[in-house]
Amino acid sequence: MVKDPPARPPLDGFTVVDLSSGIAGAYCTKLLADAGAQVIKLEDPTGDPLRRWSASHTPLAEGDGPLFQYLSASKSSVALDPARATDVARARDIASNAHAVIWSPGSGLAGHPQLAPARLHDDDPNLIVTAISPFGLDGPWAGRPASDLTLQAWSGGIWARGFPERPPVYVGGRQDQWAAGIVGGVSTLVARITQMRSGRGQLVDISILEALCQWLFGYSPVTCFDVAGAPLKAKRSVHVPGVEETSDGYVGTMVGTGQQWLDFCAMVEHPEWADDPSLLRVDTRSDNGSAISAAITEWTSARTTDEVRDLASAFLIPNSPIGNGETIPYFDHFLARQAFVKNPSGGFLQPSLPYTLHGVPMRDFGPSPALGESSVDIEATDRAGTDRLGDHSTHADLPLSGIRVLDLTSLFAGPFFTRLLGMFGAEVIHLESVGRPDLYRMYSLRQVGREPQWQEWVPNFAGVNTNKHGLTLDLRAERGRELFLDLVATCDVVVENFSARVMDNLKLGYEELCSHRPDLIMVRMPGFGLDGPWRDVPAFAPIIEDASGITWLTGYPDEKPQEAQSVGDPNAALHALSATLIALIYRHRTGEGALVEAPMIGAALNIAAEQVVEHSAFGHLLTRDGNRGVAAAPQGLYLSSSIDEFDRMDCWVAIAVETEEQWCALRRVIPGVDHAGVRNGIRARRQSHDDIDAAITEWCATRSADDIVEQLWPVGVPVGKVIAPHRQGELAQLQARRFLETVDHPVLGPARYDTFPARFSAGPAQYNRHPAPTLGEHNSAILTAIGCAEDELRRLEEEGVIGTEPRMG
Repeated sequence: MVKDPPARPPLDGFTVVDLSSGIAGAYCTKLLADAGAQVIKLEDPTGDPLRRWSASHTPLAEGDGPLFQYLSASKSSVALDPARATDVARARDIASNAHAVIWSPGSGLAGHPQLAPARLHDDDPNLIVTAISPFGLDGPWAGRPASDLTLQAWSGGIWARGFPERPPVYVGGRQDQWAAGIVGGVSTLVARITQMRSGRGQLVDISILEALCQWLFGYSPVTCFDVAGAPLKAKRSVHVPGVEETSDGYVGTMVGTGQQWLDFCAMVEHPEWADDPSLLRVDTRSDNGSAISAAITEWTSARTTDEVRDLASAFLIPNSPIGNGETIPYFDHFLARQAFVKNPSGGFLQPSLPYTLHGVPMRDFGPSPALGESSVDIEATDRAGTDRLGDHSTHADLPLSGIRVLDLTSLFAGPFFTRLLGMFGAEVIHLESVGRPDLYRMYSLRQVGREPQWQEWVPNFAGVNTNKHGLTLDLRAERGRELFLDLVATCDVVVENFSARVMDNLKLGYEELCSHRPDLIMVRMPGFGLDGPWRDVPAFAPIIEDASGITWLTGYPDEKPQEAQSVGDPNAALHALSATLIALIYRHRTGEGALVEAPMIGAALNIAAEQVVEHSAFGHLLTRDGNRGVAAAPQGLYLSSSIDEFDRMDCWVAIAVETEEQWCALRRVIPGVDHAGVRNGIRARRQSHDDIDAAITEWCATRSADDIVEQLWPVGVPVGKVIAPHRQGELAQLQARRFLETVDHPVLGPARYDTFPARFSAGPAQYNRHPAPTLGEHNSAILTAIGCAEDELRRLEEEGVIGTEPRMG
């Protein structure tokens, strides 16, 4: 009996050349390799510096570092010398026989003119070239030096985090690299779909700065400022409640809704707090909650972490222990879900895949390659003979044109993900009900439930729902359910981000929906996944950061950890997009849909992997260190003499020195950092960090922030002003690259909206083509198309099954 051949992974036959160095390109190509792509890593003869990297600076006696082994599973390696013309020609030949090249600056090969991104694409228009760089390939800041800290400063992501009496604090864990890595992965998949449709490649130009603008404070700060005339935040603060001390460690709680706040007040035995309107909303409570912080700490510190979590879970209050590299793999939830596996090369623990495509074969983790081990046996790939998605003769169609998405999500992570689908051409229908509008509408600039059109005066909602149609439908009503299922039959993708139990309770799980659309892709985005002990725990971004270890690496060593406050949302959205694009490619090949489980926690564990990998391999626990970092010294924030827009002396500048060239440049401008010339080498500078900081602090104190930047940046020192997020639009680089687009909303009027952190040579030329929908704006058009007559629409509105005005209470 002849056995059927094993099923092919979704990206089998897709050949990718990795011409990058560092985490960003490595994580981008890891995501592609895990889905079946052949990844060929081209390296200088000395290898990617990541091979020799350890965040704890543990000496590597032999072999490669564990982070390299985690990121390089299942790849091959070719070592080529950029000084040899024959090797450069071979690199170009390998690229010309691939479908895509992932490029970042830093290596000798990547720096060779014949391997520059534009040159590679110009020479072969059918090749995808994804370039990842700090500021993008064009604009006035292109090519300037940068670091994780300085990019976070320029993005606006540092400004609002921390306590007012101390400097603001950045998010630890090299966020610039992980953010760019996942953006690189999804951008390459978008370009791959275009390539499969038309045969054409394109140049994809990714800006890490733009990625961080959405990653670190992604809640539409510029849109909110344009609409409200005031910033979302006017001072630094931390969430209240947030990270709290317990008798045996720390616990994270997050109160995101009004009901959760009332329940929290009851839980901590302070019902009187519920009467204070300034404490009802997350944003105003963070700014006004210092008076109650001590009482919260007193309550939590009298209990163990498990006791606090048990009570919080009973009240349906989002919660988590504060995980770190030592403890995370052994949380009961992660053990039950097998969230960590052994690396096939080093035997240490690493996260499993960030998402699960049920029924879809993904590649098992293979060993990472030795340097140059495949230098003589790489075969050319026939690009023309691989999968094609139809035959489109022009670039007029966007990559996802013809794909219809039913979006049941609310708040940020889910809507941000489906907004991206819409940006790339999908038709997205955002589903709400008049009894339960999107929770983001509760963050209105008008008094909820009392002022006219309050549900539309929400710039946060408008910011994550551009390019969508608006539909209201009560799924609890019999006719509402029928219409919903009729609509599902017309859709390619259905997305929801409820707690795991909700769709099951509605009896609208994957099997039920597939009975109406057999090739459906259903994307589910619960915080902690569809099973396991924590499946029913509600989750917001800070809780995901707490559980995954991102919080542990953020803050000052003499204080409790601080939540990043945003990372968990855009990270989850981008990983859900990655999984969905992979599922669409798989469906094209096989005709089969898929249940895509894209929990927020899976995405977070992968981008926080380094601390688990480091502890498992070496027993070293990485921890927070204020604004200092593992890859630079000196690194920190320094107070300038400037006065901020709120008339405070609170204007900070980020400076980070990663190389000896940068250190020499800093010494020329600020001789006091090393009069004797004895602090060469990053180890020596770490040992003298306090003294170096004192010299930089003294020098900066008498200079404006602009003056500091103007003296340091031109000579090659990474530097950045700590700007407020609502000031992103004032940066010349973002203006030059059109990161913000003006959209005219029928209620809010014109305002600037962020776009996507990459520019595609084949488009889209504009990302935000239509404003967010008003509540139920497209009810008639959508429901008429599936058979509703006008008289039925009127009856449904009278019954509250559909509508354009909220009917809550």
